Amino acid sequence: VQLQASGGGLVQAGGSLRLSCAASGGIFSINVMGWYRQAPGKQRELVATFTSGGFTNYGDSVKGRFTISRDNTKNTVYLEMSSLKPEDTAVYYCYALIGLIYWGQGTLVTVSS
Repeated sequence: VQLQASGGGLVQAGGSLRLSCAASGGIFSINVMGWYRQAPGKQRELVATFTSGGFTNYGDSVKGRFTISRDNTKNTVYLEMSSLKPEDTAVYYCYALIGLIYWGQGTLVTVSS
């Protein structure tokens, strides 16, 4: 199983970005897909998750600003980020729970003030 994340970049505070993460590799079904992030010098933290049952969960710091969605036909999860803040700057990692947890390579999001 491979996860390919894309969509990171540099954006000004208050702006928006959309991340995508596509899973491939003979996948039958994915239980949970989601995103974590890790800022320099900090631990990895939950951003958002999306279960196969359609339930979503968000980290407290992004609630109301970020939206996770999922396209099961494409094994892809998206993260719409708006009202970005400098403290959102981090490497964003997507993951998929398919029995085991698989991680994408990470995509850097930089929010300038």
